[in-house]
Amino acid sequence: MERQHLQQLTNRMDEPRRFIQVVMGPRQVGKTTVASQLLKKTGIPSLYASADAVPAGNTLWLEGIWESARIKMKAESASEFILVIDEIQKIPGWSEMVKRLWDEDSLNKSGPRVVLLGSSRLLLQTGLTESLAGRFESMYMGHWSFSEMKSAFGWNADQYAWFGGYPGSAGLISDEERWKQYINTSLIETSISRDILLLTRVDKPALLKRLFELGCLYSGQILSFTKILGQIQEAGNTTTLSHYLELLNTAGLLGGIEKYASDIIRKRSSSPKFQVHNNALVTAQRQETLTDALGNPSLWGRIVESAIGAWLLNQSVSAGISLYYWRERDKEVDFVLEKQGRLVALEIKSNGSDHDKGLSAFLSHYPASRIVKIGKNTVSWQKFLTIDPLELF
Repeated sequence: MERQHLQQLTNRMDEPRRFIQVVMGPRQVGKTTVASQLLKKTGIPSLYASADAVPAGNTLWLEGIWESARIKMKAESASEFILVIDEIQKIPGWSEMVKRLWDEDSLNKSGPRVVLLGSSRLLLQTGLTESLAGRFESMYMGHWSFSEMKSAFGWNADQYAWFGGYPGSAGLISDEERWKQYINTSLIETSISRDILLLTRVDKPALLKRLFELGCLYSGQILSFTKILGQIQEAGNTTTLSHYLELLNTAGLLGGIEKYASDIIRKRSSSPKFQVHNNALVTAQRQETLTDALGNPSLWGRIVESAIGAWLLNQSVSAGISLYYWRERDKEVDFVLEKQGRLVALEIKSNGSDHDKGLSAFLSHYPASRIVKIGKNTVSWQKFLTIDPLELF
């Protein structure tokens, strides 16, 4: 299946060589596949290299690969050439080196077009803003949507809510034990160990892993860092937990949605609403099966709400939408979307309730907001998962 990112990259390859193309996103969402499809579709001479297995501290690898691309381009007398480097954030000082090599080629009015792929959004964004300002374009590839999983694998909405959006695991869902083992060992453990612990200083890795487990358990729920420290009986501070949550978020695993408020200070001082980026991260750690969950209305309601939250969280990154929740005393709104000063309040009624005191209270504070209800008597959750959130504005 070709994701929309392939067409976007292909269009950019038709333009003059202006920018480094940077594709970032979590593991196993298809970044490498899209790159290989790009090379096949364009037919432009190319070189693909991955830094995933490069020994730590090897700073010469990147320069060697780049020089190989230059030599191959010259040897083939190619007017155009594409160099794709995967997992670029694994190379120490990669952004400064890319800047130097890119500027050398620009000065000489030659050199390959460059596509960089990476799974650590934090390290990529840091390097881009510090060293490559004005030299790059970026795109974010999030977890697969319901529409994509339905198109590629014929899934229904219930399957998507339970098994999430990892395309590589789709062939395993008939054996849920095997599927859960794959998600836990090949995806969760690999993402935490290789995309966070290996690349970033984490003084308490056990605390980060426990935070991830609790965040998945409470996905879709508001929980203060103080309560988390109490639950795990850890002598730490909330600043450390906040930092670890941000690392998990930029790895495409677990985010903390802030409370919506008119001023930034009140937003950032709020307790986070935990939200996974992919529902597979929740269900792979549970004992129940999809059949069990469908027979438990309370559990299934939480699974559906988490699936909607995961969809919104992914879309917020790629579409430039700010995602919040809202609460005032006992009144709450599940999600608040903000873009260019416009607000959309979303309320999920998975249990069929039509009680709207949270929405009414929110409207009294922000009367220009648009209200969207998701439930049996309004927009179904299955239908909502196919809607472009930008259309809500």
